[in-house]
Amino acid sequence: MFKPGDAIIEARHLTKLYQVSRSKCLTACDDISLNFYRNQTLGIVGESGCGKSTFVRMAVGLEKPTSGEILFYGKNRLELKGEELRLNRRNIQMIFQDPSEALHPRMKVKEIICEPLFNFNLIKKSQMESKARELLEMVELPGSFAERFPHEMSGGQRQRIGIARALSLEPEVIICDEITSALDVSAQKMIVELLLDLQNRKQISIGFISHDLALVQQFAHQVAVMYLGNVVELMNGKEVSTKARHPYTQALLDSIFDLHMDYSKEIVSIDSEIPSPFNVQEGCPFKERCIHCMTVCKTEKPKLMEIEPYHLAACHRYG
Repeated sequence: MFKPGDAIIEARHLTKLYQVSRSKCLTACDDISLNFYRNQTLGIVGESGCGKSTFVRMAVGLEKPTSGEILFYGKNRLELKGEELRLNRRNIQMIFQDPSEALHPRMKVKEIICEPLFNFNLIKKSQMESKARELLEMVELPGSFAERFPHEMSGGQRQRIGIARALSLEPEVIICDEITSALDVSAQKMIVELLLDLQNRKQISIGFISHDLALVQQFAHQVAVMYLGNVVELMNGKEVSTKARHPYTQALLDSIFDLHMDYSKEIVSIDSEIPSPFNVQEGCPFKERCIHCMTVCKTEKPKLMEIEPYHLAACHRYG
């Protein structure tokens, strides 16, 4: 299903450290290796502060990793410079969490959508009106919205503008950073359905970042679960609810409320708070909150290893 030849972006052993003082260093991402495949969706879930947004910002090029490689069709993007780097950036676009912050309030919708095209000299000013209407209709908005300002639109409509702007350059990869978190349930559903339709039509790769495991597992082809800067489990999206093995993934699944859930089953909570990412200690990052913690977990960090075909987990119980 996930063939190496279909990988558009290969993130290899990415680590991101922030030196906040002489004695303190924050580990945002710790040795992460993930791939974005053609016409596939990679869902990345985890608590706030787990490093998922930092990882995708490195993949897009908004942050530079402390160490590791980011390969685009086998070529290291970190080694690109000048015009070659600028042209490469059009292949990977990002949609941000808050559209009201991401869209310039004094620009009309047609100017917002077409700005990337002007940056790469892909259209002339006389073509802006028709191109804006074409892009608006692509995200299921009326062409007349081209003359509106962002404040005249709803949150879901503004997010569609963000999608249209990201797709205007016809990228091969788009990254969605919690783009449904501020929307109501009905709007979430429509945005996800729109993304899937666009993916099928344009054969693009999608990276979808979210806190909501219940939402992500419904449509993501592959799901990566992150905790404290580490990928603790990576598996087929359709198998998350039935084959999740890592204690943290299982705890996330237990926290999902559903109309058809077994109400006689006890809800197991995760004790204590997530540890500080400053000066990460040895052993498993989840050891302080894991009900299965063993002696080896306190001294040796588990490696992400394959426990089933296309299913990896970082847990000593499966070592």
